[in-house]
Amino acid sequence: MKLFQFKKYIAPILALGLFYACEQKPQSDNTKNSAVLELMSKMSVEQKVGQMTQITLGKFHEGGQLKIDLLREAIIDKNVGSILNTNGSPLTVEQWHELLTVIQDIATKETVLQIPILYGIDAIHGTSYTKGSTLFPHNIGMAAARNTDLVAQSAKITGMEVRASGIRWNFDPTLGIGRQPLWSRFEETFGEDVYLTSTLGGSAINAYEEDGLKNITAVASCMKHFIGYSTPQSGKDRTPAYIPDIQLREYYLPPFEAAVANGTSTVMINSGEVNGVPVHASKYYLQDILRDELGFEGLAVSDWEDIIRLHIRHQVADTPKEAVKLAVNAGIDMSMVPLDYSFYNYLIELVNEGEVSQARIDEAVYRILKLKFDLGLFDNAYPEEGAKANFGKAEYADIALNAALESITLLKNEGEILPLSKKTKVLLTGPGANNIGALHGSWSYTWQGDAEEAYNEGTLTLKDAMIEKIGESNVITNAVADYKDATNTSATFVKNNASKADVIVLAIGEKAYAESPGGIDDLTLDESQLQLVESAMATGKPVVLLLAQGRPRVISSIEPDVKGILNLYRPASQGAKATMEILFGDYNPNGRLPFTYPKNTGDIVLYDRKHSENYKESEPDTYGLGGFSPQWAFGHGLSYTTFSYSNLKLDKATIGDSDQINVTVTVENTGDRDGKVAVELYVTDLYASVTPGEKRLKKFKKVEIKSGTSTQVDFQLAAADLSFINQNSERVTEEGEFTLMIGDQQENFFYKK
Repeated sequence: MKLFQFKKYIAPILALGLFYACEQKPQSDNTKNSAVLELMSKMSVEQKVGQMTQITLGKFHEGGQLKIDLLREAIIDKNVGSILNTNGSPLTVEQWHELLTVIQDIATKETVLQIPILYGIDAIHGTSYTKGSTLFPHNIGMAAARNTDLVAQSAKITGMEVRASGIRWNFDPTLGIGRQPLWSRFEETFGEDVYLTSTLGGSAINAYEEDGLKNITAVASCMKHFIGYSTPQSGKDRTPAYIPDIQLREYYLPPFEAAVANGTSTVMINSGEVNGVPVHASKYYLQDILRDELGFEGLAVSDWEDIIRLHIRHQVADTPKEAVKLAVNAGIDMSMVPLDYSFYNYLIELVNEGEVSQARIDEAVYRILKLKFDLGLFDNAYPEEGAKANFGKAEYADIALNAALESITLLKNEGEILPLSKKTKVLLTGPGANNIGALHGSWSYTWQGDAEEAYNEGTLTLKDAMIEKIGESNVITNAVADYKDATNTSATFVKNNASKADVIVLAIGEKAYAESPGGIDDLTLDESQLQLVESAMATGKPVVLLLAQGRPRVISSIEPDVKGILNLYRPASQGAKATMEILFGDYNPNGRLPFTYPKNTGDIVLYDRKHSENYKESEPDTYGLGGFSPQWAFGHGLSYTTFSYSNLKLDKATIGDSDQINVTVTVENTGDRDGKVAVELYVTDLYASVTPGEKRLKKFKKVEIKSGTSTQVDFQLAAADLSFINQNSERVTEEGEFTLMIGDQQENFFYKK
């Protein structure tokens, strides 16, 4: 059956159709940078190991004050080459410039070799740690928008504002796919689909770096977290994943292939372990796959404290020193230590003892120094005055608003309860109604995103935006800023005030959180919030839910009697305004779920499921098709208008190795409002040597269609788009019949050699 086989790990990029209208930037050529080599020839072991050491800024703070003596110890005595983070709160652009100037003064004026510091930051959905910056919807919302241009625009603005702050290395984007909704970093993913993640992640990386790293509009991107981080079996952050090789290569590797193809400069490594092997200690993942198969040539950095955790958590190293040896020999170039000099001290000992070779050290240091040269740090280590003009432009807010508008997903609209009239009397309550953090989530001016005082002045809550939209006299609310305050879930308030309102709008979901502090044991929404919804429904008034959350929280117990549901995800700085634009009909929603929304917390079946997952044996020897029964399926999203599909045409019935099928479909807006719609092309492989998925997303395109008109949407499908990973962990395309689906239209075609 096998007709041809791609070269491992290059073909998946083609197979996923990732060469989309952007110039592919090659990795560096095989010629070594002579300036880097000359500098390295002057360096001692201590100076080289210092370059491999990354320390957090908090190490140099005492009582909230920067301690210059501690900073000098790091840079001069310990030769530290990289610093990250803030000391817990956002800084202004001017404060960043002052801080970085102090750091670079010491590095370039008080050390023998005058090597500048490489500063890194987590600017995950906008410039997270600079006051006055613009924050965009988290990736999970950007994936719902199904708009690669919006992803590129938000990344470009993020890069410019990070660079304006004086920082040139951004730890973004997250490329783990969201197939474990318990995971507390789910909101940082582009959802459960590999093609969607690969495409959008590639778009972000290209936007970060396309202008050239020396340009004041660019930053070095960081694909993360390589690999398998996003699917821990327990759902808890930094815990083990168990991923068969076929699954690893079919779902988890392609986004990183796309990132390499788009020229990403750095990679951050998975904090956990895969199949019992911590990735930080794995030559298989870090050398055989990352370097040899993907051809990645850039800098590999650990995540926070992950090398010492080979000893204290994973217990594959019997001493901290052994942990350093394992990680560096496996392929880690830089250690985010980040609070002491243990890595530095141990690695010097290991080199002197011959346990880590000089060649391995030189390999790592070359990558670090080359990135510093590429970023222009040796030309000018200091914050660039010209970059400041790219910070805080008024049009950034417009793009953030558009991103939020396109991401918000209308999940339910029974009886066309939405949009609401602006004359509607609304009872608004719920823990998210007057809380900024819930709209932003993690990495929002602070790590957890829950410090309300850290947000930009003028940032609206849902309560603020609703009053602004329909007037204070039309809003009945008791909402307070503290997410946990019992006032926000008061059934008594709802009961006593429902008669004054036409509709009850409840802002529920999750407070802001990041990483492990956001861990949960049950996807079911908090009981206090469910009871709030029940009390609202008991009044007989129509109830509309606004879900501000980073992952799908189960609401099946109350969903049947709710009239309208908007999933906001984490819409960020313009999210409250965008929500009201949709709620009151000034904008027609067009977001689509980037994940399968589960109906039950123990029933996680994804859209690209195997056919056998459709079946359910409720009684012995009695089979039905109840195996896949989500609350809402991947790709679900309603509009205030309606669309119909017709005239699906394929220009050929059989595709060969070197040609493509041109696909056209007519999409008509059959409603009475203009609207946008994400047109999605799925393919099903009818029979294959490895059980095929129910269907797989292969292409998507967002179009705007005026009421009563239609447009033709075109796609091209290549033989490579039909490939999969076989039993030998090889990517192949096999001869056979396929079904192509767009909307309710479908056509079959064949692949033959």
